[in-house]
Amino acid sequence: MLSIRAAALSCLVVLGFIAACDDKSGPGPTDPPDASVPETCTGAGVELCDGSCVSTGSDPKHCGGCGKACAAGDGCEGSVCVALCQIDGKPVSEGTVNTANACEQCTPAVSSAEWTQRADGTPCDSGQICSAGMCAPQCFIDGVVHAEGTPNPANACETCVPAVSTAQWTARASIPLLTGGDDIAAQGWMTVSQAPNTLTYGEGYVRLATSTNSSSRTSGQLLITRANAFDATKPFTLRATLQVESANNHNSLDSGAAILGSFTPPFGQSLDRSQMIYLDNAAIGWADDTQSEAFPVTDGAYHVYELSVDAAKVATVSIDGVAKLTRNNFTPNGTIALGDQTNDPNVDGVIRIKSVELLCP
Repeated sequence: MLSIRAAALSCLVVLGFIAACDDKSGPGPTDPPDASVPETCTGAGVELCDGSCVSTGSDPKHCGGCGKACAAGDGCEGSVCVALCQIDGKPVSEGTVNTANACEQCTPAVSSAEWTQRADGTPCDSGQICSAGMCAPQCFIDGVVHAEGTPNPANACETCVPAVSTAQWTARASIPLLTGGDDIAAQGWMTVSQAPNTLTYGEGYVRLATSTNSSSRTSGQLLITRANAFDATKPFTLRATLQVESANNHNSLDSGAAILGSFTPPFGQSLDRSQMIYLDNAAIGWADDTQSEAFPVTDGAYHVYELSVDAAKVATVSIDGVAKLTRNNFTPNGTIALGDQTNDPNVDGVIRIKSVELLCP
């Protein structure tokens, strides 16, 4: 019985071997690889995270490494989480400046949906700073925004010139005291007047004119004055650019066209009048007649008249840069005046003033 079973088993083995030898179909099919699980990830900064190749330099779910997720609303830049704004439907990195307005930037802590104004004084375009959210030619000095042309409150010989500097005061050559064509009252000037007279404005000048009525015992008077024009305790130089259209010859201590480097209201005291500069039709001089110089005053041209007083109180009067008069012991009081100083009949004048300046040292 055992031998029969053994024989049968031997036959099965032999048959199986024969069948195997005759099978030429090769190995059966194998399962395809799972495409959802990449074997490797290539590229700089690319890693296999959660079964996918991701850039850890820009993926906010894996910023700088797998599983290092950024806070909601943040982005990933250079493997670092950064705050973002969503403006006009586009992500904007924190600190990005608005290309349409250099005084706005993305500041998520203030607003993640709108541009935020940059601080006043922030430099924007060349020669400009931010002021109330807009670029403007202004200065930001000592924490304060100053408009272009604003003088330094501590030194009037310095001013805001954004084209030179938006962060520091800029020295200037002179302090404008009167600009022709502009309202003189708005510039700090007052008038002393008696009819007949006229004060009119033209392009770049203010015109003062006086006359005498026929057989009148007095004449017109028109003097413009400026108080606190300078510090009377220090040397100074006044510069007046003007044209004398006409002028009657002066009387002693009186003049129809005059420049006063000191003036005491309402009409000028004797000292003011003695050191007054008269402008006759063909000469200039001190009104006390101590010195005079021939000059074609009424030649129809603008001339530059300067009164300079040094530390020793020596006064020098120049016309167009040429010295004409000198005087010792000149006594200023800080108030100046120009125009027709007297109401003497037939001592009148007509002048056009383009500018009055105090020169800076």
